[in-house]
Amino acid sequence: MRYTISFALASLLAGPAAAEAPRVVTDLPPVHSLVAQVMGEVGQPELLLDRGADAHSFQLRPSQARALAEADLVVWIGPEMTHWLERGLDGEARPQLRLAEVAGTHHQEFGSHEAHHHEDEHEGHGHEGSDPHLWLDPGNAQVWLGAIAAELGRLDPDHAAAYAENAARAQAAVTTLEAETAARLAPARGVPFYVFHDAYGYFAAHFGLTVAGSIAGGDAAAPGAAHLAELRAEMEGTARCLFPEAQHDPKLVRRVAEDAGAKLGPALDPEGSLLEPGPDLYAILIRDLAEGIAGCVAP
Repeated sequence: MRYTISFALASLLAGPAAAEAPRVVTDLPPVHSLVAQVMGEVGQPELLLDRGADAHSFQLRPSQARALAEADLVVWIGPEMTHWLERGLDGEARPQLRLAEVAGTHHQEFGSHEAHHHEDEHEGHGHEGSDPHLWLDPGNAQVWLGAIAAELGRLDPDHAAAYAENAARAQAAVTTLEAETAARLAPARGVPFYVFHDAYGYFAAHFGLTVAGSIAGGDAAAPGAAHLAELRAEMEGTARCLFPEAQHDPKLVRRVAEDAGAKLGPALDPEGSLLEPGPDLYAILIRDLAEGIAGCVAP
């Protein structure tokens, strides 16, 4: 009987704790992953971006808009990346953590890493200004984990210690991930390669890679004919790698690679849109990028 009462009491105690966890909604898989790591056993965040969807052109379903309206906290990159979420919030004074605005976040402009992106050749969709693909710098992930824990602790003081502990553990894991990734990419440092869209500036700068050019701009909009012609001419005869991208039709990339005699690399997934959502996604995303790039650029 004593064991029955103990079990019932444990269930009773566990129930309210789970129910009291803040309802957290996130925009992108890597953001969801970081929040999930911080929340740990306390609760599970909700991910808005559908699996396989393009983060630049996503539209909320009514059920997702409702989830957003009921959220205790919205954690997102900011309108520069997921402008569709700004429309969903529609000026509501809802608690939100815009990761792009967190103190200590490293920002860089499009084309500010080692490569030159020929900004003036992207007809009709110039990609100047701040690059919002901030999660691809693991240093930013480190900063954000602390900020997420602090904000969750403010909303949910009962679990503040758990959030802080989880964040510290996750930060240590990112440190290990950085070292592993740097070692894997060491042979690829300084070797020029090409990508589908201008999303890899933070990753390239952090790990010393050289993105020589991109087919599409930072918003993944369709490229102009003049830019494609220049890109083919620049790549011709170099046998450099050109990477297609998840969520986007590879036909154009394949045609450019064939015309230029370039090597076609595996499809990269900078947003982790095809990965299984969850706490492990961020590390898998970074490792997959490193493996895909190194496997083609420096086999």
